[in-house]
Amino acid sequence: MSDISWLVPVILTVITASTPLLLAATGELVVEKSGVLNLGVEGMMVVGAVAAFATASSTGSAVLAILAGLAAGAAVASVFGFLTLGLVANQVATGLALTIFGIGFSALIGAGYVGYALEPLPKLDIPVLNDLPFVGPILFGHDALVYFSFAALVGVSWFLYRSRAGLVLRAVGESHDSAHSIGYPVLRIRFLAILFGGAMSGLGGAYLSLSYTPMWAENMTAGRGWIALALVVFSTWRPGRLLLGAYMFGAITILQLHAQSAGIGVPSQVMSMLPYLATIAVLVAISRDATKIRLNAPGCLGKVFHPAR
Repeated sequence: MSDISWLVPVILTVITASTPLLLAATGELVVEKSGVLNLGVEGMMVVGAVAAFATASSTGSAVLAILAGLAAGAAVASVFGFLTLGLVANQVATGLALTIFGIGFSALIGAGYVGYALEPLPKLDIPVLNDLPFVGPILFGHDALVYFSFAALVGVSWFLYRSRAGLVLRAVGESHDSAHSIGYPVLRIRFLAILFGGAMSGLGGAYLSLSYTPMWAENMTAGRGWIALALVVFSTWRPGRLLLGAYMFGAITILQLHAQSAGIGVPSQVMSMLPYLATIAVLVAISRDATKIRLNAPGCLGKVFHPAR
């Protein structure tokens, strides 16, 4: 067992690096399944991060901080929903604007919190199970948000493929005109999906500032929102593949840390580029199979819906 003891910190680091990606990508999966493309994940994550950190600093309550991250992400998403669904604004342009707004707004709000540090979220403490060799710290040594990320993905999978409401949401994403013709409120369904996606993105940001690196730094999401967007395409809009993709990208993210500690003679800037190079490589590889994307992507993804008057 001692020969593989070095794997424990590596696996723990991969799990913590993957959790914000999994949370944000799970929310975006639901949004895209409804037929909406929200490119503002990065902006919602960073606003959720600063809201959670500010709340934790002011109140000392981790629960209130997590709820603040959820609410902040949902609030920013509601702006996107109003513009794209209510005013029929272009989804791509609005999502990009949302990211730019979120980065600037979070920097403004978080200016007074730079340099402060918090105690990270408490870990699950089960005396007997935590002491198990190897599997104990891997399975039982995490905070609540890590376990929630798994539960949320399972819940979303059940919702999409085992519930009537999930079937309706997928029907809206596949053909909004057909869903509208049989009486389903397309705009309401999509708005609720957007709110859920925003809340999950905000939660991913809250995990960054409360647990992963319990402090506030400007633009601390560092492109994770874009990676979460790529994960949804990488998974071909399937929850199971989303989990595998999140942990693959999480492993690539922490590879730079272990490579530097091992003394590998590669510039740190090159190692820092790895997650984003991997994202580009994956998207290029996937885009070569246009048929597969066309078969798996929601039929009305990114298309404007005009309800009949």
